[in-house]
Amino acid sequence: MTWHWRYENANGGEVTDGVSPSDTFPSQADAESWLGESWRELLAAGVDAVTLLEGDRVEYESMSLRAE
Repeated sequence: MTWHWRYENANGGEVTDGVSPSDTFPSQADAESWLGESWRELLAAGVDAVTLLEGDRVEYESMSLRAE
C-alpha cells in the first residue's frame, strides 16, 4: 500500500489549486520526511493542514502546518 497526503485549507476543505498533486510514498516514514522538508511551501500555497492516508485509510488527519 502507498502513503499520500491530502492538503486542507483552514475550513477543512481540500486544497488543489497552487499545489502539485500529492506524491505517493512507499512508507509512512518517507511521507513524513517529505512533509518535514516541504511544509513551508505548502503553507505558502494556502495549505493549513494535512491528512496522511495509507491508501484510503486515514493514519492521522487535519495536522496543522501552523505553529501552536
